[in-house]
Amino acid sequence: MDEKAASLLKKFSEAGSLAWAEVREISSQTGVQERSLEDQALSQGIIPLRYHRNIGTISVSEQQVLLNSKVVVIGCGGLGGNVLEQLARLGIGTIIGWDFDAFEEHNINRQILSDISLLGKSKVEAAESRLKAINPAVCFQAVKSRFDMEQARTVLPGCKTVIDALDNARDRLKLSSACRELGIPLVHGAVEGWVGQLTTQFPGDTVIEEIYRQNYENGRILSTPAFTPALVASLQVAETVKILLGRGELLRNRIMLINLLDMDMETIELCTDD
Repeated sequence: MDEKAASLLKKFSEAGSLAWAEVREISSQTGVQERSLEDQALSQGIIPLRYHRNIGTISVSEQQVLLNSKVVVIGCGGLGGNVLEQLARLGIGTIIGWDFDAFEEHNINRQILSDISLLGKSKVEAAESRLKAINPAVCFQAVKSRFDMEQARTVLPGCKTVIDALDNARDRLKLSSACRELGIPLVHGAVEGWVGQLTTQFPGDTVIEEIYRQNYENGRILSTPAFTPALVASLQVAETVKILLGRGELLRNRIMLINLLDMDMETIELCTDD
């Protein structure tokens, strides 16, 4: 711990909280990065104000765990944009966004990172700008390419969880294989119209293969309103936080099926080959 930074932080211990302006001021005086200062503050029981409303649902020490976690989001569209924004607001310290695509006008109905001014712009570059505005202490890394196994072996090691926000079965199966090979938990989500699904796959599991082996490529043009990816993304983030903190019951070897038209949620046990 930087001694000068620790000394400057100490005066906030009685109040128990730390504003972002104060983080920036201490950083300018000590040269310590903002994220490291937030980490030091949390270790002293001082809560950065941006995380104040997290505490109670999670503990101060768990907030520190999130700040020191690394999560990868594959796909930065309807699901991925919502996921990225929530991860940044939660205080996940390192976030990687992976997408090759640029925004088109038909994305605006559901993709929270998009707007008219960003048409034709890279989705990962828009994500980087948005997350920096939300939480400058978060380290965002952009991967601007199509998902492939070779690059996955370079990008994914060291991350605690991978979030599947892809839009096709072919890449989901590749991602499942990569996570299994690298020993990383995978939180899967998919949406279409009023319906969505969610499951969590741990290393050694074959849940994604069980789901998609009969649906490798369907070739359909999907119709999805804003509320379906927003809901499923929130559930993916909740599942991710549970993995990072080692809390709660996960959707391992189970799939949650959501029908918003009927306001019905059903969780089904999956039979795997294991």
